[in-house]
Amino acid sequence: MALEKALGNAVRDLPECVAGGYVDMTTGMLLAVKTVDSHPREVLDLVAAATADMFQGSNVSAIERMFKKSRGMKDDGHHYFQEMIVFSDNLLHVFIRGKKYPDHVAVFVSRKNANIGMLLSKARMSMPALESST
Repeated sequence: MALEKALGNAVRDLPECVAGGYVDMTTGMLLAVKTVDSHPREVLDLVAAATADMFQGSNVSAIERMFKKSRGMKDDGHHYFQEMIVFSDNLLHVFIRGKKYPDHVAVFVSRKNANIGMLLSKARMSMPALESST
């Protein structure tokens, strides 16, 4: 229940936010979701799968390995890609990897007229509460 409450608080606090989710990429599961509209479960499950692909797909993993190799670093599981923002026709989608749990990603969807700087700042500020509630 604590994760749902933390996610609800984040969705409430982010500007123009219409949905939020919390994804465990190791299992591919959407651990919590809060939306202003109802969506079919199949759509929500695809969000979890797409999030995992964005952060851990084979091409992204290959790029991360190449970055590490070119910098003389060990392949220690650290990830370069921490945040992603996707601009669609009507919405802004923010994906943020957890610091405490790097295999967890918070997903926030806001209307396109939201201030992107404020949206990103508020999304980042919501992460400690989300991670501590899992």
